[in-house]
Amino acid sequence: MLVYPDLFDTAVLETHIERLERLTPATVPQWGEMTAPAMLAHLNVCYEMVYESKHPRPNPIMRWVLKTIVKQKVVGPAPYARSTPTAPAFRIKGERDFAVEQARLIAYMRRVQQEGRTRFEGRESASFGPLTAHEWNVLFAKHLGHHLQQFGV
Repeated sequence: MLVYPDLFDTAVLETHIERLERLTPATVPQWGEMTAPAMLAHLNVCYEMVYESKHPRPNPIMRWVLKTIVKQKVVGPAPYARSTPTAPAFRIKGERDFAVEQARLIAYMRRVQQEGRTRFEGRESASFGPLTAHEWNVLFAKHLGHHLQQFGV
């Protein structure tokens, strides 16, 4: 079973932030079509779903599908395959400001770490229902790691 880095741990989080800071607006992905600014905006969607009300909640039928079929793919141990299709809310349209998106992502990551594991234990996900702190960590770390690898940092 693949173990994901514990982003609730300050030192681990900071190593991932250092990787994010190695990105530039011109960094080219090793696969896929996203630009670096779009990828950062894409990563921000996970946190927007936790902290903001800008994304509508799935209807009851879609929520059932997400909980019974998609959840294990998102919070389970298997890594994402390259060029895996993404949900509509995660598809970034239009140009994004690299510095703004990078700063937002780092701020969100630090907020999660500072709130801590206890705050995330049993916290409701709009898509998957209550998640354990471990599942939240996998959700954040797996997604981040996938895209850092995509951009070679």
